[in-house]
Amino acid sequence: MGRLLIVSNRLPVTIAKKKGGYHFSPSIGGLATGLESCRRLHENLWIGWPGEIDEKADLESITERLLKEFGCYPVYLSRADVDEYYGGFSNKTIWPLFHYFPMYTTYDEAYWKAYRRVNRAFCDRIMKVAKPNDIIWVHDYHLMLLPEMLREKLPDAAIGFFLHIPFPSFELFRLLPWRRELLDGLLGADLIGFHTYDYARHFLSSVLRLVGYDHKLGEVITRSRMVKVDSFPMGIDYERYAGAVGDRRVLAETAKLRQRLGNTKVILSIDRLDYSKGILQRLEAFDMFLEKHPRWHEKVTCILVTAPSRINVDQYRLLKKQVDELVGHINGKHGTVGWIPIQYFNRSIPFHPLVAMYCVADVALITPLRDGMNLIAKEYVAAKKDGKGVLILSEMAGAATELGEALVINPNNKLEIAEALNEALRMPEEEQVVRNRIMQKRLARWNVAQWAERFLDKLVETKGRQETLLVKRLNPAVKRRLVEDYLGSERRLILLDYDGTLIRFYGKPEDAKPNAEVLSLLEQLAGVPGNEVVIISGRTKCTLDEWVGSLDIGLIAEHGLWVKEIGKDWEVTEPVSNEWKNEIRPVLEFYADRTPGSSVEEKEFSLVFHYRRAEPELGSLRARELINHLVSFTANLNLQVLEGNKVIEVKNIGINKGKAALRWVSRGKWDFIMATGDDWTDEDIFAVLPETAYSIKVGLNPSQARFNLSSPKEVLSLLRDLAQARNLGASTTAFSKMWYTTSG
Repeated sequence: MGRLLIVSNRLPVTIAKKKGGYHFSPSIGGLATGLESCRRLHENLWIGWPGEIDEKADLESITERLLKEFGCYPVYLSRADVDEYYGGFSNKTIWPLFHYFPMYTTYDEAYWKAYRRVNRAFCDRIMKVAKPNDIIWVHDYHLMLLPEMLREKLPDAAIGFFLHIPFPSFELFRLLPWRRELLDGLLGADLIGFHTYDYARHFLSSVLRLVGYDHKLGEVITRSRMVKVDSFPMGIDYERYAGAVGDRRVLAETAKLRQRLGNTKVILSIDRLDYSKGILQRLEAFDMFLEKHPRWHEKVTCILVTAPSRINVDQYRLLKKQVDELVGHINGKHGTVGWIPIQYFNRSIPFHPLVAMYCVADVALITPLRDGMNLIAKEYVAAKKDGKGVLILSEMAGAATELGEALVINPNNKLEIAEALNEALRMPEEEQVVRNRIMQKRLARWNVAQWAERFLDKLVETKGRQETLLVKRLNPAVKRRLVEDYLGSERRLILLDYDGTLIRFYGKPEDAKPNAEVLSLLEQLAGVPGNEVVIISGRTKCTLDEWVGSLDIGLIAEHGLWVKEIGKDWEVTEPVSNEWKNEIRPVLEFYADRTPGSSVEEKEFSLVFHYRRAEPELGSLRARELINHLVSFTANLNLQVLEGNKVIEVKNIGINKGKAALRWVSRGKWDFIMATGDDWTDEDIFAVLPETAYSIKVGLNPSQARFNLSSPKEVLSLLRDLAQARNLGASTTAFSKMWYTTSG
């Protein structure tokens, strides 16, 4: 493994301008802390924005110092870029939408352009330092376009992406005007990681609906490669928090807190001041708790800590004002001369005082309305060395999937929170210890180092899996050999599927007419002496006649039922009946009525259920139901059910493309045979070909074919090479010259 390039919006270094120059110090952030152990184990370079730097500063000396002292490489941004990319698109568009606050979401084209521009600037900066075999790990929502940009420049690089915030459900994500671009950007990565399975599931759902890629066990097959999507819940540096409890500085802070708070029970609430954290709802629930349980008056104190955040954004200024007013209202309503219910601190808390608060707190009240993970909940549990203390946690936090022994609540249910507070304060110490010990063992096992190493291991594993899938890829060397074999032969058979092979799929089947390029290539190939070109399709004979019937090529329609040789009329390959249609047609129509966007096509001797335009998950569900229904229904009707790409076809048994193709394959000795197809109905063709034939599957799915191409575009490129090769006079020397010129 080469170096690890960590890429994030901010560097783990704070640069402050002071008298005499710039002061550099390590940042104390979740990601910086989380990757500290990972950086110790791997040769690495961290790439990101160093913060606002005076335009007149000596950037070269700053870059040199960052590299030498911190292993960091800066991406310098203008104030305008930062305002529109970070303050704009990242935090006024992605952040609110992904946290389920569409009412706060801004859709601004200028913000989007800045976001794209800065992602490109990161890409350009990475290209200055990237080396072969480097692993590139991109972090978070600020850089969702970067993986695809890097993939264009470094097609073989190992690229991972991790999203540290929630990924929303499709119904929210679809609101974003640039939704497709973000998905394409992320799919440039080899491994895409999320905190929870739910976020991964939402992402895969959006990919299916908006891009059309389905998945199997989290593996998405794109046009060019496999992308793995998985969940990796981020851990904490468990020993750092558990071990700090006995630190003299923590003990001193703990003593101060105990003296100040007296014998009251302590409820601790710590969060960034953000509308996604549910702070107002939490305070209202605490107010309800005091109303419903007056016996806790003067016996409990809530410490509320809110770290300032995005103070220049309107929603955050308003939230600060609302929190201030609500704290004042609750203290005025319930407080007495010797007791203040809420002690409120609007500032960031350093490490040792923070751990002291964890130690003192009898209850941690963590109730975000939506949170990617929430490491505070984990830190609190880790710091409870004696096992005493109760965590109340929102089910909307990613951490809730791991910390099921906490009191898990709905953050919008104020009564539930109020009752959870009462339950927590009354919980026997023995039960507290049992719950916390279970969570502590889990957190100690899956710490932040495990999180990082597991992600990197999975990335390496994914690259290996990709190589396995690409072993059969028709690479330039194989393609060159194929064309040379074609040139050196006298009798050549070329078998071509149509939909998904020569032409991409369309929502409406009738829109997939061959364009001028396809017709020209077929005509050129058919015109070469010794060539026999055959289209093998599931289309009707009437459609094939209309679209390509004027060419001197063989035609096979309806998956092998009809055959038309050059200069002859259509003929049926098997004696068949269509009397069964009256029984089957109502079944297909019933499912079409229940599946908006689907339709039933009637061919002369078959019926087809199309669901390409249906909602993907509903279409797949109905297709499974229909197949189950048809298999039992057609058992005694001498029929078969064929499943293609978003189609289900019912036809007479014993008819397939392979049987029809044998009419040509078995006709004398061919010097060269090539067959291409994209779905499992084409596997019958591949099965009847001799071992020396060039069988090519379009797509990376498992196949009997010897080779793979990724798309119809690559198929046409191959056919173009064949046509050009013959035009050069069937000379391998001339072809080699052409090949090296065009691929050089």
